[in-house]
Formats: sequence, structure tokens, C-alpha cells
Amino acid sequence: MESTEAKNAVLDAALAHVAFDGWSETTLRAASADAGVAPGLARALFPRGAVDLALAYHHRGDAEMVERAGMADLPSRITDKVATLIRYRLEAADREAVRRGSTLFALPQHAGDGAKAIWGTADAIWTALGDSSDDVNWYTKRATLSAVYGATVLYWLGDDSPDHHATWEFLDRRLEGVMRFEKMKARFAGNPLAKAAAMPFSWIKAPRGNDDLPGRTR
Repeated sequence: MESTEAKNAVLDAALAHVAFDGWSETTLRAASADAGVAPGLARALFPRGAVDLALAYHHRGDAEMVERAGMADLPSRITDKVATLIRYRLEAADREAVRRGSTLFALPQHAGDGAKAIWGTADAIWTALGDSSDDVNWYTKRATLSAVYGATVLYWLGDDSPDHHATWEFLDRRLEGVMRFEKMKARFAGNPLAKAAAMPFSWIKAPRGNDDLPGRTR
């Protein structure tokens, strides 16, 4: 069994255990046994155990969202495109698995991993939509979308409306608020005083290539 096949088999098997045991070592051991993956290989695939298992599930959801977006006829308005991709992302997720993941990443020792995972989702969305920003806007777009996505996930976890209709309305309100802010920011950016104030940040550039850094200078 190849490593990718084995990882997906363990992830699929884990979903039957997460609701009862959370993202835990117990779940990892049971899922590995169910999937027929040797303990040594499972440990190699998920070196930090349960937290890497949960992160692998999150990353797989991001990949499924991007794949679906690539085959879809997306709306023309950027706000609607973002909303569509967030909807794809949540529709690809198991709600109980996400609920248990939220509990795991709320722990202080894993909070950084959780924040990085949400940032990664925001980056995947903007990248899928062809974002070409190469300055401080690269960061502000992802920071803003991370906040919107995080809030929407929390709302979705408690939403029992038919087809999560209330969640999509909540998401639309959050995105409309962001768009109002972006329009205000654009007007502000055209002010000469604002341009002068932004000069100290002109050196900030988006990370490119395989740089494992939050940013770079040039």
C-alpha cells in the first residue's frame, strides 16, 4: 500500500472513531487497525500522532475544495466566488470531525497548528481564485478571510437550519462587511497622506516558491 493510499485509508477509517474518541491516539490506533496499516507506517505518516491526523484531514478538505472549484463555473463577483469556495469547503467536511478538531486546536499546545490550518484554507481559496497580490495585501487578504472562515465554521457547527441556510446567510453578511471595508480602504489608499503612511510597509512581499516563511523581503 502506497503512503498516499495508506494515509487516505487511515483518515477514512478515523471518521468512524472521531465522534467517540476525538482526534486522539485511541482513534489513530483504531483507524490504523481498521485500514490494515501497520503501526510503524501509521507513525511515519502521522509523526505527532493525533494532531497530524487531524491536520491531514483538514488539508484533504482544502484539496477537495480546490479540486471542486477547478471544475465549477464560478460566479463573476469576487465576493460570491469566495462564498462559493467556503461553501464547498464546509460541504466537504464531516461536522463532528470538525467539532472535535476545534476542541483539539483550542488546546494551547496546538493553537498554533490550528491557526496555521485556517490560514492555509484562506490561502488555498485566494490562490484558487487567481490572487496575484505580491505585497502587504497578500497578508491582509488572507488574514481577513481567515477571520471570516473561522467565524463561519463556528456558526456552522451550531447551525441546525435546513441545508445550513442560516450559515450561508451569516457568511454573506460577513463578506459584505469585508467588502465595505475594502471599498473604504481603497478610498483611503488614494489619499496622498495615506500613501506616505504606507511607505514603511512597502518592503513587505508575499512568500513565493518553497519558502517556509511568513513573508520575505527583496
